[in-house]
Amino acid sequence: MTDFLSSDLFSWVVLPIIIILSRMVDVTLGTVRIILVSRGSRFVAPILGFFEVLIWIVVISQIMQNLNNPLCYIAYALGFALGTYFGIMVEEKLAIGFLVLRIFVPKENPGKESLMEKLIKAGFGVTAVEGRGSTKEVTLLFSLIRRKDLDEAVAIIEQADSKVFYSIESVKAAHAGIFPAKKAYRIPFVDQDDTRRRMFGGFRK
Repeated sequence: MTDFLSSDLFSWVVLPIIIILSRMVDVTLGTVRIILVSRGSRFVAPILGFFEVLIWIVVISQIMQNLNNPLCYIAYALGFALGTYFGIMVEEKLAIGFLVLRIFVPKENPGKESLMEKLIKAGFGVTAVEGRGSTKEVTLLFSLIRRKDLDEAVAIIEQADSKVFYSIESVKAAHAGIFPAKKAYRIPFVDQDDTRRRMFGGFRK
């Protein structure tokens, strides 16, 4: 075993691969940890931080022991890049949190009512406010949605009017709301106090 660890095969092939994989896991955990911290996690985020730093220390120690091996540096950088990519993918898959859809529909647009009705029929809560834009009167539709439901909501909007202007904004917290019933709501990995549990429990399906 000692001979293998000191061999060229380990130094130039196995070790760089280990560094790449370890750095990928490290950065992915870091990305998820940052997301959970922004969502109010007080339990899982510190645990992820522990393993993130532990992996980083192990990787750095191996690089320091092999300073004459340029592949270790390349592996470290490549692992960071891949970890960032996979971290973004994990964040998109988790789809934690809420978004606010703001849809600006010209008042004379005959599709205004149909768009609102389609969103409501799909289970989304919608609030309509009359307003005036820079050139014409508009009806502003507000809808608080779960991030995981964004594609469905956008598809409904595009189907009703592909030229309608809308914006999407992140929401840190929300109290009550109407959401599609086909997906049970739960924030993954988030430790919530009794007040927030009651708050999220108040969501109507």
